[in-house]
Amino acid sequence: MSGASDGSGAASARRPNIVLILTDDHAAHAIGAYGSVVNTTPRIDEIAARGVRFDRCYVTNSLCTPSRASILTGTYSHVNGVTTLSTPMDASLPTFVSRLRESGYRTAVVGKWHLGHGEGHDPQGFDYWDVLIDQGEYHDPTFRSPSGTRTESGYATDVITDLALRWAGSLDGDAPWCLLINHKAPHRPWEPDAKHADLYTDPVPVPGTFTDDLAGRSSSARRAAMRIADDLTAEDLKTDPPEGLAADELALWKYQRYMEDYLRCVASVDDNVGRVTDWLAARGRLDDTLLMYSSDQGFFLGDHGWFDKRLMYEESIRMPLVLSYPARVPGGRTHDGIVTNVDFARTILDAAGVDAHPDMQGRSFWGDLVATPAGPRPPAPGLYYRYWEHDDANHRAPAHYGYRDDRYKLIYYYNDGLGLPGTGHRTYPGEWELYDLRTDPDEVRNVAHDPAYADVRARLEVALWEAQAAVGDRPHPGQPLPAGLGAGPTAPPGEPEP
Repeated sequence: MSGASDGSGAASARRPNIVLILTDDHAAHAIGAYGSVVNTTPRIDEIAARGVRFDRCYVTNSLCTPSRASILTGTYSHVNGVTTLSTPMDASLPTFVSRLRESGYRTAVVGKWHLGHGEGHDPQGFDYWDVLIDQGEYHDPTFRSPSGTRTESGYATDVITDLALRWAGSLDGDAPWCLLINHKAPHRPWEPDAKHADLYTDPVPVPGTFTDDLAGRSSSARRAAMRIADDLTAEDLKTDPPEGLAADELALWKYQRYMEDYLRCVASVDDNVGRVTDWLAARGRLDDTLLMYSSDQGFFLGDHGWFDKRLMYEESIRMPLVLSYPARVPGGRTHDGIVTNVDFARTILDAAGVDAHPDMQGRSFWGDLVATPAGPRPPAPGLYYRYWEHDDANHRAPAHYGYRDDRYKLIYYYNDGLGLPGTGHRTYPGEWELYDLRTDPDEVRNVAHDPAYADVRARLEVALWEAQAAVGDRPHPGQPLPAGLGAGPTAPPGEPEP
């Protein structure tokens, strides 16, 4: 990425206000700035046009609760202890918000928390918090705050924005502030509001891998119960299908119903992102605010015939991330280096000129965006991923970890919940998958057992082991350690190493 600047003028000397808008399950490929062919998101796109679009931002554990813990704490799941949906966060852990507050920031979180509630789990480090209970409701949502619980009339996406802007509007003085706006949408069961209920009634384009039969993939991936054709429920669809449909016709009908409601929920999010932007602009604060939009993970939108997330395929682990800060960050740019949700905390603190807590992991990418005395840190060579929740009752997704570099992705399904809360107890043999993302960007050809890729696999097994050790995690007891520790880079015959 080029064209870094430290900005100029009075605004660049001011510590930024920080607004992080975080949605739930919003896939990058359902955002216009990322080339969506299924919907438009003009207000989210404006942030990208005014600032930076990150093309390779990834979650390190594609599940709501663990991702939110990693974003706040800047640590991997095994460090913060939030590995599954059933493992709440110790809210006393250091977070980027608590560090900002200690340095004089006023802080607030409104909307989805989903990190547990009650003593030890309610938000800490916030001057103001007003959050949904667990997943929360789309209509007339119930909120929990230090004053107790109450129900707010209206649609959750609108109400969350109302409450967030009400808090920001109540602030006096020049001290900077940090506001987390955490939306429920577009999480399942995808209940749109009346304003957007008639959108997307024309046929929604079907992804090219919709009819993927998963042939050649591991039995672990095939076992996951996330098929649109088989696993969407009556609650999801909200109406009975027409009678007499053949199996392939029924699958397409379910896809259309799913996508209509999903995209309608996204449309409401986009409108409310615009409300936040307009609020900042009307008060002359847009230039000196670090405004970020992201989602806690990606989502399958019919890709491979699936919905949901969890698995280490691109649609699931790729997070949208766009940010603007006109006083410091030149606009209209893209960032193509690998970044993760674990990197958010250090990056936000760097932008605010606040030291990170020593326990925080990850790589700050602030130096990629602006000129700093220390300069940018070396680019991340790859991504370490681990999904801990094994064989849950709803989706039967297998426990696995893996490594992705610029070109290849190696996945090991170790298939054991290791007694973690909320995980299944059935175990299955370990299995490998390997994808060449240059020649197979859709990840439909598993080459883990292709002799032409034997050296690549050996190298990536070492890279996986080293990346795992670097963040303080350990291999599953049943995984044999790679034989080629220290092996150099190789490529399939006739193909240059990137």
